[in-house]
Amino acid sequence: MAVFAGQGDPRRSMELLWRDAVPAARSGTPGPKPGLSVDAVVDAGIAVADEVGTAALSMRLVGERLGRTAMALYTYVRGKAELVDLMYDKVLGELPPSFPEPGWRDALVSWAEATRAFHLRHPWVSRVSQARPVLGPNEYTAYNALAGVLRRAGLRPDEARAVVPVLVRYVEGAVRAVNEAREAARTTGVPDEEWWHARAAALEEIAPDFLDGVPDMAWLESRDAPPPDHDGPYLEMLVDESFHQGLAVILDGIEARLTARA
Repeated sequence: MAVFAGQGDPRRSMELLWRDAVPAARSGTPGPKPGLSVDAVVDAGIAVADEVGTAALSMRLVGERLGRTAMALYTYVRGKAELVDLMYDKVLGELPPSFPEPGWRDALVSWAEATRAFHLRHPWVSRVSQARPVLGPNEYTAYNALAGVLRRAGLRPDEARAVVPVLVRYVEGAVRAVNEAREAARTTGVPDEEWWHARAAALEEIAPDFLDGVPDMAWLESRDAPPPDHDGPYLEMLVDESFHQGLAVILDGIEARLTARA
């Protein structure tokens, strides 16, 4: 289920999001109290979300991690909606602010790998919908880093605006598939390998010739070599195997556009 950002008071949210980036915004933040701060609450919220996700995230759980009651947190953050905005922008600060590789293709590969690793560390981040962006400083810096690579590549602004969602959705889609495969095993209590063996065996017994009716699907699944060894879920293995190939197809399209224009 998507989490929609920007549900708190607009003025207060901007003051909290930009409290460290804009000196004037600091005056609007809550006053300090011993042992607790906005940053402490946000860090605790991130730790809780990394463990249980945003659906189960609550001010009570965050308070328990800090050794405080939920009510004690409202001096700093007024509720879960405001907290998620702050958490989201805070973790985006883990992403590199730029990708200075000389070649734009290498830079985009580095961006994709860094973004992928980031979303695997924080699975809940992909649940925060971009229908209403947070508009925090780290969110702008993250998009600025990607825009900088596309600009250096030689794309026009309109072309870059079209490419950004393609790249972002590609990486996020691959990561979401992996995170959901991991979550499925935890939630159902059935290991991924056990689930696939049981279902595949039943399918083969009941409909042994089912692939005859979907020859192109059979072709799609054909291999010249055995799949690589992988300890994680089967779907995670497939994503790991194809991630860079799929990314290369997208980059080939960008390169073809640049070549045709030249």
